[in-house]
Amino acid sequence: MRNKIVVSIGGKDYTMVAVEDEAYVRRCAALVDKQLQEVLTGSRLPQVDAAVLAAMNVADLYLKEQEISENLRRQVKENLEEANALKLELSEAKREIFKLGTRK
Repeated sequence: MRNKIVVSIGGKDYTMVAVEDEAYVRRCAALVDKQLQEVLTGSRLPQVDAAVLAAMNVADLYLKEQEISENLRRQVKENLEEANALKLELSEAKREIFKLGTRK
């Protein structure tokens, strides 16, 4: 279901149509508005140029978070592989202990 949500970015209202819930859309708009306000603060840039710089800031945040996420996925995969290898070693050690115990 599509939701129509009116948000304010840079002092201007925009109607967003999204499948996400209203709270999520408002969080997105707040992030964009915050970035836009940060770029505009203390500058004399036209709002269009400030919007492009704000978009670049958001893209930078996104790409850095994406890289962090990928690094975490890789670490989890490596840890799972190591855990599986250790499980195999443990099973083998238990078999050896059992063999040694039955030799008596």
